[in-house]
Amino acid sequence: MPDFPSAPPTHSIDITAANFEAELLQASMALPVLVDFWTPRSEVSVKLGELLGKLVGEYQGAVRLARIEVDSQPQVAAMFGIRSVPTVVIVRDGQPADGFAGALPENEIREFLVRHAGAPAAADEAAESDADKPAESPEQAIARLQQEIAAAPDRAELKLDLAVAHMQAGNAAAARAELDALPANLESDDRAKRLRGQLEFVDLLKDAPPAAELEARIARDSKDLAARDLLGVRLLIDGQLEAGLDQFLAILEIDRHWNEGQARKRLIAAFLFIDDAELVGRYRRRMSTLLF
Repeated sequence: MPDFPSAPPTHSIDITAANFEAELLQASMALPVLVDFWTPRSEVSVKLGELLGKLVGEYQGAVRLARIEVDSQPQVAAMFGIRSVPTVVIVRDGQPADGFAGALPENEIREFLVRHAGAPAAADEAAESDADKPAESPEQAIARLQQEIAAAPDRAELKLDLAVAHMQAGNAAAARAELDALPANLESDDRAKRLRGQLEFVDLLKDAPPAAELEARIARDSKDLAARDLLGVRLLIDGQLEAGLDQFLAILEIDRHWNEGQARKRLIAAFLFIDDAELVGRYRRRMSTLLF
């Protein structure tokens, strides 16, 4: 069987019986050492070595790649009980910590490295960079999703994302149209259920006065519970969650039985579509205090 050439990757060292103690065991006391047991007789083994070299290189010296060619170093391979190649072992503090036999997909090897060495610095910096970027606006999300749907029209989950983005942009009609067109298997999706709940609140605002008029009515009469009810709905739909919920709590404080307990029903319905467990928990407790 022909040999397949393999150039030693950066951040790697070829291990022999002579340097095994210093370059592998002692080195592993300071940083993780990924040990690649390989043979030039196997193309799979050589390609895996190249991939390992690339992934270890992303750690910029925080992980070392030790390559042990089993044909020329059988005694070293025997110390690890290697029975097949390629085999990969990670050594920490002078001891094998984990490993796998055969060639794994790149994403699985990345996960393996992250488990034992954390994420590479480049990935951390990329995450920080992403965090520094301004959040995508609903309008930007709509444009992006429309392009993605055009490229992959069979991906129904993208259409649900689009429906949510339309709702966030304040376009309830477009959100409803996208939601109604979804396949049946997505009807039970939590996002679809929350969106349905939001649209039910939108329907309550048909022919309702604008927020300024409702606020003026409440200023004139703090016990105008109908105005508080509509204002609470409007604020929720506008994304002012706490302000909207506060209106329903105010109704409970004034008259918890008003309109057959409508404020309690509004709160319970709102809790179903608000995607903020901490906020919902806090307002559930406040509601319970007023009711019981």
